[in-house]
Amino acid sequence: MHNSGEKILVQKFGGSSLATDESRKKVVNKIKQARAKGYKPVVVVSAIGRKGDPYATDTLISLVKQYEVHIENKKLDLLMSCGEIISAVLIAGMLEKEGLSTCVFTGGRAGIITDDNFGNARIIKIQPYNIKKSIEKGEIPVIAGFQGVTEKGEVTTLGRGGSDTTAAALGAGLRAEAVEIYTDVDGIMTADPRIVPDARILNRVSYYEIFEMANNGARVIHPRAVEIAMKGNIPIIIKNTFNENSGTLIINEQSEISFQEDTSPKPVTAVTHIPDIVQISIDFRGLDNLQQVDFLYKLADRGISIDLINFLPDRKIFTVSKEHAPIACKVLRDEGCKIKVISECTKVSVVGIGMTGVPGVMAKMVDALTAAGVNILQTSDSNITISCLVKKEDEKRAVNALHKKFNLGGDRCEKRPG
Repeated sequence: MHNSGEKILVQKFGGSSLATDESRKKVVNKIKQARAKGYKPVVVVSAIGRKGDPYATDTLISLVKQYEVHIENKKLDLLMSCGEIISAVLIAGMLEKEGLSTCVFTGGRAGIITDDNFGNARIIKIQPYNIKKSIEKGEIPVIAGFQGVTEKGEVTTLGRGGSDTTAAALGAGLRAEAVEIYTDVDGIMTADPRIVPDARILNRVSYYEIFEMANNGARVIHPRAVEIAMKGNIPIIIKNTFNENSGTLIINEQSEISFQEDTSPKPVTAVTHIPDIVQISIDFRGLDNLQQVDFLYKLADRGISIDLINFLPDRKIFTVSKEHAPIACKVLRDEGCKIKVISECTKVSVVGIGMTGVPGVMAKMVDALTAAGVNILQTSDSNITISCLVKKEDEKRAVNALHKKFNLGGDRCEKRPG
């Protein structure tokens, strides 16, 4: 138990959970269920719906983008913060109708203090005094996610997935029993079900695994939220707003999922993928070492992040997102670099804490992809992740081949008892 006084449960509801009157009623029921179980719910909400819906963040941004003028991020943050405030007041009103007392908080009033990197701010401290007072009064705090304030009181937003980050930060700051992330899927899956028909819900995963999965394409939760929860040792549960399934529990303890009943290790937990990747190869023959590393600084100066880096004596190979590829190529050509570009690629990864120290995982991965007729363009690995770059046209075959090769439809994926 994390809180010596109240049993606090942070419940975060995403845009799809708030999109219709019917779904919002289900949200209210989830909050009421938490109260009935003796918890003090602290509710965090995203903006209503997704792009195209009237109050979704992307829709709000399009209001000013239509004029094709540059609006600085500081001003855009004021606009983007509105969607979550609308959601918070709406849910609070529905809870009040059910006879429950509430208090609505902006990110700033909730004590979310951030740096001044407008548009993608990072939380630097949590001061949840007002929320604690609200709980003591018997109220249900309803907090606008995705936002905070600088120490000067200027409104900031936390970047994509920012409401997850708000929920995790409040969970840590309030020493909550757990953070529930409600969405429109049943939990974390062994692969993207749109790609792999027999993908299964994972019972439990470790913070380390989910952090790697999120960084390598799994979109159910934001990596920053996992990092914060891991530091505070706050369990996260990914659940579906629209049913009563147990979901996926994210915790430190790993023993129950690392081994099957026969105690033989099962090295891979999930297969993830990131599409729209571009591979760039630079021919560095004839250049000195200083010239060979200078390009890294040039790309960093343009805000371009590189991945899957392989440094060979005569060339350097790395990947960038499709979005950043045109700028990266221009920067490199302007520097006189000879480059070769392979567009339309996908990064496919296997993730699993059980692979640490286990030989042969890369061999099985290469074997599976080769048997499926998939050409591997590049590889990289860390303690619990191995990644391969493949052509976009091979994406589906690659993910399915790896999912099958590592037998991810086994008993470890069964749902926890209710």
